[in-house]
Amino acid sequence: MAEKKTSTTEKKAEAAQEAPDLLDNAEDGRDEAVNKRYDYDLLVVGTGPGGQRAAIAAAKLGFRVAAVDRRTMVGGVCTNTGTIPSKTLREAVMFLTGMQQRDMYGSSYRVKADITMDDLTARTQHVIAREVDVVRNQLLRNHITMLNGDASFVDDHTMQISGAENVKVTADKIILAPGTTPARPPKIEFDDRHVVDSDGILNLPSIPNSMVVVGAGVIGVEYASMFAALGTRVTIVDARPTMLDFADAEVVESLRFHLRDQSVTFRFGETVEKVEVNERGAITTLASGKRIPAETVLYSAGRQGATELLNLGAAGLEADQRGRIKVNPDFQTSKKHIYAVGDVIGFPALAATSMEQGRIAALHAMGEHPEPITVLQPIGIYTIPEISYVGQTESQLTSESAPYEVGLSRYRELARGQITGDSYGMLKLLVHTQTRKLLGVHVFGTNATELVHIGQAVMGCEGTIDYLIDSVFNYPTLSEAYKVAALDADNKMRALKQVMN
Repeated sequence: MAEKKTSTTEKKAEAAQEAPDLLDNAEDGRDEAVNKRYDYDLLVVGTGPGGQRAAIAAAKLGFRVAAVDRRTMVGGVCTNTGTIPSKTLREAVMFLTGMQQRDMYGSSYRVKADITMDDLTARTQHVIAREVDVVRNQLLRNHITMLNGDASFVDDHTMQISGAENVKVTADKIILAPGTTPARPPKIEFDDRHVVDSDGILNLPSIPNSMVVVGAGVIGVEYASMFAALGTRVTIVDARPTMLDFADAEVVESLRFHLRDQSVTFRFGETVEKVEVNERGAITTLASGKRIPAETVLYSAGRQGATELLNLGAAGLEADQRGRIKVNPDFQTSKKHIYAVGDVIGFPALAATSMEQGRIAALHAMGEHPEPITVLQPIGIYTIPEISYVGQTESQLTSESAPYEVGLSRYRELARGQITGDSYGMLKLLVHTQTRKLLGVHVFGTNATELVHIGQAVMGCEGTIDYLIDSVFNYPTLSEAYKVAALDADNKMRALKQVMN
């Protein structure tokens, strides 16, 4: 019989009963030797989703934890310049433009006739302030020491905190969660007014009449759809032949159709040669010779790991050319007591995934044996309309020669779809024709990022479409789309079976 693994906390509890005099603090279960040698059991650099969850996970086990971040960046990039501001901006755009109600009241319907950047940022700043307060409160109530400033390695167990604190601290284990910054091509001059990156776009003085978005990745397409909804004439430029090529092709094509309807122009297979700025805006020159005038150019050319100030070399670590740190499946770097989580380690670079990475890394660092992250990770793209999916795409299943059938449900056929005014949304199920298990769920439209979790739960339990067919969903809801799509797939498989027999 395999020997049962004993966690560090269990070992400490046994030690407390056998030799309590060896413990500095029996209640917390900390080793006296470690306490004397290091200031903290765990030092976390960055208080974004990954760092925050890491610090709290270790603190819950009774360890001494400190978290480092700039006073103005509590909550990390996610809260201050990334996820939270952009998604809040989207909600403000959706509400003030009346986009959701135009099928009902006409294409000219708007809640506010003259929308300004102040209207949009007022809501954004309100939510950011609330979220910062929530993060700070969670850290403090878990007795996590907050150190304000920039952290850099002195050696592999010591970090210099430069800023308001200006102190040196030592730690037995260190978790790096510094996040990322927008990548800025050296040949492009950013003036933070006519040429901006994704961090600076929220500081625009006014809503531009025209905009060029360089980069058709998630961030670029999200902002393109938001400003198109505001009435900005948007041109998307990307060297790739299409956008969001990792998502379902049918869903992406539906988004492209919707964006074209908002007067968005696509320039795929094109690269930017230069951007010239003048008083009236900027002229973007493409390698093909095309020149695109616009009031604003948004550069969304990926993100760079925020590792420049960490002095990784002093700890025997290094980052790649994009500032990313390499880790093993347990999120350990080449120095096993130093971990890295979140966007700084690369794909998938999502807030939700970073949270789980931080928690798992902290538990592993503290001697626990956490389960690895599930392979069923949902992807959410907050365009207007939303896209979300979990599992495989049709192209992946085709390349694997997997037998599958498609079940489709369109929002316009649902009572809730009519009530919400969403005539374009759809939910798509990919079903194995032999086992009837769900292989993929793809949603486009209102609440896509919420609805996808129903499919994720069914797939996580290795459920079949029979569960969805036999379930009773509240009526009228968008969740009912699962039953409709499951019945659609079932009917197609039955028809095929009848023909074959």
